Amino acid sequence: MPRSHSRRATLIHPDVDEFDVLDVLHALADPTRMTIVRTLRADPERACGTFPVDVAPSTLTHHFRVLREAGIIRQREDGNRRWTALRFEDLEDRFPGLLDTIVSAYGQQTDSVTT
Repeated sequence: MPRSHSRRATLIHPDVDEFDVLDVLHALADPTRMTIVRTLRADPERACGTFPVDVAPSTLTHHFRVLREAGIIRQREDGNRRWTALRFEDLEDRFPGLLDTIVSAYGQQTDSVTT
């Protein structure tokens, strides 16, 4: 009997006025999620399997969900691939300067640990 292909769950993306600063800060408090955000800050859209992180696919899915539900990323389906984009302009509208401040501070902290 052929296996039925179920559709992926609908991706939920909050409106800008629904962004909560504590949700954003929580989402950015994880090193894996910061790697995803820093990668997207340099390259605004990527396929989900192309991020420089070393975690299981199910764990990566969890990290994407946390970032998406906080309003930091937007994901879209294109065939059998899921693409991820940073919602930088939306975050800037809601919390001016916040994302770049956190990304910069994290980069300085990471650079000082590795040197």
